Amino acid sequence: MEIQPSDLGLIARVANLSKSYGAGSGAVTALDGVSIGIRRGEFTAIMGPSGSGKSTLMHVMAGLDNPSGGRAWLGDTEITGMGDGQLTVLRRRRVGFVFQSFNLVPTLDIRGNIMLPFELDGRRPTKQEKDWVEHLIVSLGLEKRLGHRPHELSGGQQQRVAIARALGTRPDLVFADEPTGALDSRTGREVLALLGAATREYGQSIAMVTHDPIAASHADRILFLADGRVVDDRPRSSAEDISRIMLGMEAVV
Repeated sequence: MEIQPSDLGLIARVANLSKSYGAGSGAVTALDGVSIGIRRGEFTAIMGPSGSGKSTLMHVMAGLDNPSGGRAWLGDTEITGMGDGQLTVLRRRRVGFVFQSFNLVPTLDIRGNIMLPFELDGRRPTKQEKDWVEHLIVSLGLEKRLGHRPHELSGGQQQRVAIARALGTRPDLVFADEPTGALDSRTGREVLALLGAATREYGQSIAMVTHDPIAASHADRILFLADGRVVDDRPRSSAEDISRIMLGMEAVV
């Protein structure tokens, strides 16, 4: 019997994953035989130089892109080979996203943006889900902003809305793609603290793609990619140690 990711305490896993773009002499290898697992209830940072494959890895693990080879699971569900319709439903119900550019809908007010995943799924939240969303709104300090439009909020407040939206459906895994890239350093630290609290207090699994050593230092675990391969896997580390590793990787490249 095949070992399932949940048997290993993993919320997501890829095995011998490869991804290439183009063909012939112009082919580019973005991922080259990557095998990793994201542990349940942990804040994982995925780091690497530009072109290392970190964004491609996130896109494949989130079902946003198909691999050229290998297998990928979300929970115990293998997503490799799933059709677009199945992947859309899976992402909607089991994956949350936090982006650098916030990706809020400008015509919806803040409550509408937070509740959007339920609307897209064509259902009303249960009472338990409503209570959970209200808890998130209060804990993120958004209760006085619910009638505002995104453009009326600061960048930090918009990212808080995006975090509330991502956590609202209690997804298996939240992917955060450079979530502090558009924020000043103080606001960025606040957002990272919120993501860290989501793992500690709510048991939320988070995978964050970043090139920022300070951002990565907030994570419980750091995976380093270079040339499409995992080259290091470290527990929580200081920004100085992470910078040293990154500089060493770029020197080799």
